[in-house]
Amino acid sequence: MIPVARPWLGEAEAEAARRPLISGWVTQGPEVAAFEAEFAAAVGARYACAVSNCTVGLHLALSAAGVGRGDDVVTVSHSFIATANSIRYLGARPVFVDVQPGTFNMNPELVEEALTARTRAILCVHQVGMPCDLAALAGIARRRGLPLVEDAACAIGSEILWEGGWERVGRPHGDVACFSFHPRKLVTAGEGGMLTTADEEWDRKFRLWRQHGMSVPDTVRHSLDRVVVEEYLELGFNYRMTDLQAAVGRTQLARLPAMIERRRLLADRYAELLSGIPGLGLPEEPAWARSNWQSFCVRLPAWCDQRQVMEAMLDAGVATRRGIMCAHREPAYGVEPWSTGPSGLIESERAQDHCILLPLFHELLAEDQEAIADALRHACAATAVP
Repeated sequence: MIPVARPWLGEAEAEAARRPLISGWVTQGPEVAAFEAEFAAAVGARYACAVSNCTVGLHLALSAAGVGRGDDVVTVSHSFIATANSIRYLGARPVFVDVQPGTFNMNPELVEEALTARTRAILCVHQVGMPCDLAALAGIARRRGLPLVEDAACAIGSEILWEGGWERVGRPHGDVACFSFHPRKLVTAGEGGMLTTADEEWDRKFRLWRQHGMSVPDTVRHSLDRVVVEEYLELGFNYRMTDLQAAVGRTQLARLPAMIERRRLLADRYAELLSGIPGLGLPEEPAWARSNWQSFCVRLPAWCDQRQVMEAMLDAGVATRRGIMCAHREPAYGVEPWSTGPSGLIESERAQDHCILLPLFHELLAEDQEAIADALRHACAATAVP
């Protein structure tokens, strides 16, 4: 069976995890601090703050943006449900706008019509690693005086052409970007997340909130030669990353250039192998974007049934996943308040219903890709809807 994804892990990560185990300091500590510094340098950010996962990162980012009960946040439904959930955690309402069919990212042309008097922020998503149109979205956010939060969960190493030069997603180009280290991502620590920002005050808030609102972190207390009793300055959370995770994440981050080079090669190979399948839609990479190809999402021919294609490929030994979910279609959102822009969510729903994700991971072989292409070709031919 060819899996959809497989993290690239080895002895280097095992050795890295040994460091904090031997040191005796396994919670948030020196490994986390080093990971933050190395991550900030890797993406070109001024500040990077590690947290326990990307979902809580989004929660903190929106909190720093001032989002609260009764506010609106313009975002996309076509994303993992954590994007919309992070808005609801604060008692705010997601206002969903549709996506572009080629990139599966927020359509900037639909954002302004979705803004309301209650809009407090825009939350965009770099879907499956493909950069969204940050230039357009940042322009709208600036004109309207709104914070722009980037859900960059899948986009570590992706780049955009910004003011004449290539820059990594996460600099950030909005106000804050949030990354994930889940095993489906290029860089994994098992779990974990990172917030990057250029705003010193926002970074201070993230660091305060992630550790219960504690005035003096334990890393500082334990290094002092006098007794210091901490205070809890405001409501905080237990959103810390462990040194075990950070040690693995640091080793993974060092692998990132090789990962991106390999995935871009694999994406080019897929485009070549799949170009002859009638009616199949391939992902579009704009001229101003360089994806890390976290996933390879194809749109099935109009005459094919998504589930039947996936079943046929599974029978052929190839695992796939359906197109990216739409939060507004999930049962949880049948009881949660949400809204949509005037243009509706036609493209979002089409993408969920007619797209599938093909296997893509660092150690995918040339013969694997050929087998996947053959399986998809036969599945599309055999499962045409009458």
